[in-house]
Amino acid sequence: MKIEPRKILVVGPFLTRSGYGEQSRFALRALRTRPDLFDIYLKPLPWGNTSWIEQYDSEKKWIDATVVKTNNYIAECNREQKIPFHLSLQITIPNEFEKITPINIGYTAGIETTLVSGEWIQAINKIDKLLVISKHAKKVFEESKYSLTLPSGEEYPLTAATPINVVSYPVKDIVPSPPLDLEISTDFNFLCVAQFGPRKNLPQTINWFVEEFHDENVGLILKSNIMRNSLIDREKLYLDIRRGLNHSFPDRKCKVYLLHGDLSESEIASLYCHPKMNAFYMLPHGEGFGLPLFEAAYSGMPVVSIGFSGQTDFLCDEEGNPHFYNVDFEIKKIHPECVWDKVLVAESGWAYPKELSAKKQLRQCYEDILSNTGIAADAKNYALELKSRFDQDKMYESFVKEVNYIWDTEELDSGLSFIEEWDTEDLDDEIAAIKE
Repeated sequence: MKIEPRKILVVGPFLTRSGYGEQSRFALRALRTRPDLFDIYLKPLPWGNTSWIEQYDSEKKWIDATVVKTNNYIAECNREQKIPFHLSLQITIPNEFEKITPINIGYTAGIETTLVSGEWIQAINKIDKLLVISKHAKKVFEESKYSLTLPSGEEYPLTAATPINVVSYPVKDIVPSPPLDLEISTDFNFLCVAQFGPRKNLPQTINWFVEEFHDENVGLILKSNIMRNSLIDREKLYLDIRRGLNHSFPDRKCKVYLLHGDLSESEIASLYCHPKMNAFYMLPHGEGFGLPLFEAAYSGMPVVSIGFSGQTDFLCDEEGNPHFYNVDFEIKKIHPECVWDKVLVAESGWAYPKELSAKKQLRQCYEDILSNTGIAADAKNYALELKSRFDQDKMYESFVKEVNYIWDTEELDSGLSFIEEWDTEDLDDEIAAIKE
């Protein structure tokens, strides 16, 4: 018997320039490879203060058309009092997960720290499956433990009970644009791509670079913004960085360049193979995955960073051996100003890079590139390994399998029966929840 494609409602910030935007678009691309399995409907979300993608390509056209299709379909279901969707895929932080369809799957970047909140544990236990993008996230979800006090006074353990699996990002199949015409006068340059926020640790990243290469013809190209890629954002960030450098290092010979503004995916890809970019340098406190680090590594750039959180999935090989310039760190509590109710808890910790180690690894990377030795000499070969491990088709297939799990089991018939016989008593509430 031929089974019709499952109607899946995908909720996520598909149209934003953000990590979750990238994650949402990957999920859509994976699901779209199997139109025989999924009939896709979309509910777009904003994502904080991040900007929206502007380029109108075939993917954006498809998203827009599918949003219209979704709105029309929900209106039809509301009129005819029928169940809209078989399952939902919700791409966001866990405390925003909802039980809006018979089967609900969460897909989150997870956590950059050592502990997830109790609210997150409670939220994921209400859905049927959780997908995360790194082994670090899976480990932290599974190891975070709390205790609830019941009205009777009895203590009740709170741990993750929902199945948790990892599906990583794929290597992007993007042809880099011709090298950008950048006015770079330094002979050797490190690249850093990161938003200017506390977790990315950019002030320390910049200062340690300048202190190490103070009197040398070496540059740091910083592709960054504060919130958006607007002119006001650029002027504020430029002035803040310039004031800080001129105050602390007025006689420096090394240079820090600010690259700001909207770049297409092919232009971003061109940065990692630009003839004036020699290595990638980034010292975040933690990453859910670390897309810029990943893109640099599979593009063949030597990487200087820390061996903590999501980036270890790709900066280390499958045996756990590091293939990057590994900066020492210590785990301490997150900055008080970074505590975020129900998201980043005060008791959690993240990595604090060690200054001497960071400067030592920067210097070692610099010398290895000039002499074509060490980790730098192996970066191109390791990039080939990453392209195989994180092949796009493999990641799409893995994602589809995880989302389609309930129909891939021997309980196929009972799963379909469950959907077809779903109690419609609360149908109006379910539809209202979807429309909100």
